[in-house]
Amino acid sequence: MKKVLRITGTVLGALLLLALFGPFLVPYLPPRGVLPLPEAMLPESRTVEIDGVTVHYVEAGEPGDPLILLMHGFGASTFSWREVIEPLAAYGHVVAYDRPAFGLTERPLPGDWEAGSVSPYSEQANIGYVLGLMDHFGAQQAILVGNSAGGRVALAVAAAHPERVRALVLVDAAANGMEWNGLERAFFLSPQLRAVGPYAVRGIAGSGDASIRLAWHDPALVTEAIIAGYRLPLQVENWDRALWEFQRAGERRDLTDDLRQMDIPALVLSGDDDRIIPVEQAIALDALLPDSQLVIIENCGHLPHEEKPAEFMQAVAAFLSGLD
Repeated sequence: MKKVLRITGTVLGALLLLALFGPFLVPYLPPRGVLPLPEAMLPESRTVEIDGVTVHYVEAGEPGDPLILLMHGFGASTFSWREVIEPLAAYGHVVAYDRPAFGLTERPLPGDWEAGSVSPYSEQANIGYVLGLMDHFGAQQAILVGNSAGGRVALAVAAAHPERVRALVLVDAAANGMEWNGLERAFFLSPQLRAVGPYAVRGIAGSGDASIRLAWHDPALVTEAIIAGYRLPLQVENWDRALWEFQRAGERRDLTDDLRQMDIPALVLSGDDDRIIPVEQAIALDALLPDSQLVIIENCGHLPHEEKPAEFMQAVAAFLSGLD
C-alpha cells in the first residue's frame, strides 16, 4: 500500500510540475504566411500614434466638420464600415479606426508596456484611444457609432466622459459588463496560459468564416470578397498573440447605473435576427437609456451596416438630422 501511495504521489507531483512549467517549454511558432504590419497597409490607410500605439484608420468627409467615429466589433475592422462610410460623410467627418488587437492597428506585446500598468487592450485603454482620436482631429465632441463590442466601447466612453460625446449610435451593441471571480482571474492572468494562449485563439482562423456567416440573416450574401476582407488582419504578424492579450484584458465593469443617468441622445439599432446579440438586448438597452430611440431592421442579422446599408443609413440619417 505504501508503494502504491508513493507511486501515486510521484505521478501527481510530475503532473503538477508539468502543469506549472510545461507551458514555458512550448516555443512560440508564428502562424504560416503572416506579413509585417506595414506590408498589409491599404492605399486608403492612415495612422496616428495614441498613447504609444500606432492606430490605423480610414476617413471620409471634410476634416473640421462634426466628427463621427466608427467602432467595429470583435473580429472586425475598418472593413466592416465600407458600405456606409461615404454616405455618413454627408453628416460630418467620418473616421473608422481599428481597435488594438484587430485590423491594421499596432499590436503591442508583453514587454512593450510596464508590468502592472494598464494593458493597451483594456477597456480603460480603449477609452483613451477614442479621446486621443478626438484630440488629434481637434474635436471637443464626437458622435460615436459602435457595433457589437464597439458599441460597448462607445458606452464606456460616454459613461466616463459624457461631455465629449455628442450622440451615440449603438448598432447591435454588446452593452453588458464582465467581471471575473478570483479563480477566473488567476486562470486567465497566469503566465502559463499566456504562453499557450496564442495557440488557443488560432482556432478563430479556422472557424471565422462560419462566424461571419452567422452574423448575417442571409448567409448567401457573404461573398468571397467579404471573407477576404475579414481575413486580412489574420495575415498580420502577432495577430494571435495580440488577440490573446485582448482576452486577458477582457474584464469590464457593469454600466447599468451609468446608462440610467446618461443624458446623451442615442439611437439603438438592431437586426431582428441577430444570433450573436439577440434583439431583446437592444430592447433592454433602449429601456435603460433616458434619451434613446429604438429601430429594429427586419430580415437582418448582427451587422445592419453591412447586410442592410440602405435601411441602416435611413435610420441613422433621420437620427442625426434630428440632433440640435
